[in-house]
Amino acid sequence: MAQPDTHPRRLAPFVLCLALAACAGPRLESPAHFGTPTRLSCVPYARKVSGIHLDGNAADWWDEAKGAYPRSHKPRRGAVMVFAPHGEMRVGHLAVVTRVESRREVLVTQANWLAHRIERRLPVVDVSAGNNWSEVRVWYEPAHEMGATVYQVYGFILPR
Repeated sequence: MAQPDTHPRRLAPFVLCLALAACAGPRLESPAHFGTPTRLSCVPYARKVSGIHLDGNAADWWDEAKGAYPRSHKPRRGAVMVFAPHGEMRVGHLAVVTRVESRREVLVTQANWLAHRIERRLPVVDVSAGNNWSEVRVWYEPAHEMGATVYQVYGFILPR
């Protein structure tokens, strides 16, 4: 009766695969796995979702809206939240309010908070001392927690 071939050279690929599989553990997802892929920046995305047609960088929208659209310091569904420049976010940021959860929490949809991603139903909380939405914290999905950074917000541009 023939013996099975157990030559080390023939077993090496099999042993290597087993060793690699044994070393593999759970991996953390990279931020690229969160949200919907997009090439849009926050400005054209906010324009498309909200129907508010303004030009310029995100931080310019607050001044551009004066006289053209109602502005507020209270969130409303469909309003565009205008973030001031902060760190690497040199031209500000825009997010569209999709739901007001409470006086101090809203859900937003936005593009490019995470690079090249559209995020939906993302919590944002008002952390301002005056309860006026001038400072917020934003949910950071890769960590599954509210982000630690406090961002300045100019206010909300309301659709007509």
